Amino acid sequence: MVRAKICCISSVAEARVAVRAGASALGLVSEMPSGPGVITEDAIAEIAASVPPPVGTFFLTSRTDPGEIVAQQQRCGVNTIQICDRLAPGAHATLRASLPGVSLVQVVHVRDAASVDEALEVSRAVDAILLDSGNQSLPVKELGGTGRTHDWSLSRSIVQGVDVPVFLAGGLHADNVGEAIRAVRPFGVDLCTGVRTDGSLDDHKLATFMAAVAAAA
Repeated sequence: MVRAKICCISSVAEARVAVRAGASALGLVSEMPSGPGVITEDAIAEIAASVPPPVGTFFLTSRTDPGEIVAQQQRCGVNTIQICDRLAPGAHATLRASLPGVSLVQVVHVRDAASVDEALEVSRAVDAILLDSGNQSLPVKELGGTGRTHDWSLSRSIVQGVDVPVFLAGGLHADNVGEAIRAVRPFGVDLCTGVRTDGSLDDHKLATFMAAVAAAA
């Protein structure tokens, strides 16, 4: 079974649609330097409170200060923190101590072989890795939602090298997710724009995507 995380959830209604379609996790996007799907923390808290267990409520944060991330989780009540930027050494341990019972997922933006080493190193400090196609080196950081794929052979090397679950993101949609799953063998897949029309969650695209995931798995 390959899990599906549907990101950029914008309302309780969208959350219900995604859960009914079989999503294992929902992505709730807080303030970002760029990219789609940003909603207020009040909206995130409302959505998170409506989601039934065991569905994951992933809070996407661009913050790098552990104290600020802890405060975000406490305001929003999510069960998972998705860290979209790099953290300083020791920051994950601080989060772990401050947020018992909350899962930590670190995003690694796959660009070259150095990304493999980065993933192997950070995997020791988190519950899961999410591989995306952003670029933290730009003047305005891309921390997700680019709609671009990356080199899946690098992602496959990461899956083979780490001991934690790996989610694959970056430019996925119904027409390529089967190929992506066969190439990478991830624990789960993650997408935002690939199941949306004019920014809104599209029931037909979502159902088609979930069927493609099931077929590939």
